[in-house]
Amino acid sequence: MHDDAFDDHQDPHDSATPPLPSKSQRKRDATALQDLGEQLVKLTPTQLSRVPLPDELRAAVQLARTITQRGGHKRQLQYIGKLMRQLDEMETAAICAVLGTLRTPRR
Repeated sequence: MHDDAFDDHQDPHDSATPPLPSKSQRKRDATALQDLGEQLVKLTPTQLSRVPLPDELRAAVQLARTITQRGGHKRQLQYIGKLMRQLDEMETAAICAVLGTLRTPRR
């Protein structure tokens, strides 16, 4: 007895919508964005001025530079990560592109 309905594990109606990322993947993505935010905090003021950032994110990065307490600094980095997650892919790609040019040594 072979039933064709059980052979196909994918629902044909679901093919229009892409599968949602797993919780682990979402967490990896959030951590990557937080790491990107940490890279922004480590830039010099001149380098940071070259990066296209929304005003709120720029202010959060500048504030993170002034926080010396470890716990407060970590919370500020988490907040920067939250702001980074609100950006669209184009904005994130633009930030990554500028960071890539800043890290490349010039000859």
